Amino acid sequence: MEPQKILVAGAWESSPNRVEIRSPFDGHLVGTTYLATPDQVERAAAGSVAGFEAMRRLGAWERGAILRTAAAKITERREEFAVLLSAEAGKPIRDARAEIDRGALTFRLAAEEAERMIGETIPLDLAAASKGRLGITKRFPVGPILGISPFNFPLNLAAHKVAPAIAVGCSMVLKPPSADPLIMLKVAEILVEAGLPAGGLSVIPTSRPDADRLIEDERFKVLSFTGSPTVGWAMKGRAGKKRVILELGGNAACIVDATADLPWAVKRALVGSFAYAGQVCISVQRIFVHESVADDFEQQFAAGAAKLVLGDPANETTDVGPLIDDGAAARTAEWVSEAVAAGAKVIAGGAPADPKTPRLFAPTVLANVPREARICSEEAFAPVVIIERYSDFASAIDAVNESRFGLQCGLFSNDLAHVRAAFDRLEVGGVIVNDVPTYRIDNMPYGGIKDSGLGREGVRWTMDEMTEIKLLVLADPQ
Repeated sequence: MEPQKILVAGAWESSPNRVEIRSPFDGHLVGTTYLATPDQVERAAAGSVAGFEAMRRLGAWERGAILRTAAAKITERREEFAVLLSAEAGKPIRDARAEIDRGALTFRLAAEEAERMIGETIPLDLAAASKGRLGITKRFPVGPILGISPFNFPLNLAAHKVAPAIAVGCSMVLKPPSADPLIMLKVAEILVEAGLPAGGLSVIPTSRPDADRLIEDERFKVLSFTGSPTVGWAMKGRAGKKRVILELGGNAACIVDATADLPWAVKRALVGSFAYAGQVCISVQRIFVHESVADDFEQQFAAGAAKLVLGDPANETTDVGPLIDDGAAARTAEWVSEAVAAGAKVIAGGAPADPKTPRLFAPTVLANVPREARICSEEAFAPVVIIERYSDFASAIDAVNESRFGLQCGLFSNDLAHVRAAFDRLEVGGVIVNDVPTYRIDNMPYGGIKDSGLGREGVRWTMDEMTEIKLLVLADPQ
């Protein structure tokens, strides 16, 4: 198996630093690639400056063509890419296919947005002194962008940085996740073949110190980071004058009120809680259930969790695969044990399915968890969900808002007053009615408030973050 070369300012290169990518499930070798050397990191940064000049000169039709070709090629290689993504990320193969499809959609949406970037005309003759004047606005690309993407959606969350950058005419240096960099290196091959100018994109797995130097590099005009809140906010402090887009974590909640369609709420909450072993920024971590339906919900939900298939992500029947590494497994076990010691009740799961495979943590449902317990107050990023009962809807909203996070919240309700109250009062970036907060489609504005982030993704909204509005004033001689 030949090592996968890395993309440095238009050139495919190796380095002395070979790295093996192994399956989180059973440790088998998925592939090999390279960590970029400090010299390669510098050449990628310098190349992004020259690449920006080439990217900004592309016509909308050229940018659209590159993006449409990428979308088509990703779709064409769907099964190949899904198998690779499943192996290196430990993602169940059905979920891996869904991510490939979403990645293709993201590139297609970016092509469409590239072809309809419009400005506006602004009447300026609002006073006598401005007679005969008209304003016109247009968006211009801001410059080279540094993108840092996470392991949990190694294709699609990276695509939400790369595709909008291409759409607006910006260059990008992308640091893919250390655990699963291979899929985006394959996508980069497609983009180069599609005609992306040299320097328009570099994809460089790097060490943390080398990535840190890029964060402070003034040649980059935007930092786009998706990952943990602790790391993201620290990056913002070092980013200097550049714009910063942060898509961080949370401990997303669902509210199930007395009017909810209970079977539907249970069905969707099982998906939202345990998909990809809970390793999703908007995974359901807390469920607030009205006391009148709590017994039924809890019973149905626990029964559903017990039926989920835990195991090899390559199997078509697997619902829940492994946690990404031993550290994540150890943290999950520690936080669950801490909650139980503080009085929490284990309704389902609570431990690895087999002590010999600690990364395969059983889908876990807890009740009576103190809100200050880390499994409740922090981001679990694991297949663990907490059920809490409430009697008053306003108190449920207050409980959701107690969190320092605010990404998305789900509300299962057929009460319009509750829907309006939730939309008005919930301190989150998105309220999803009659579905879980884990819902996302790639053309919607997505992002959080409080510790969950800064700015919005979703192709059109990311493009706004990557462009600058410029005003042209036309005056008639008087």
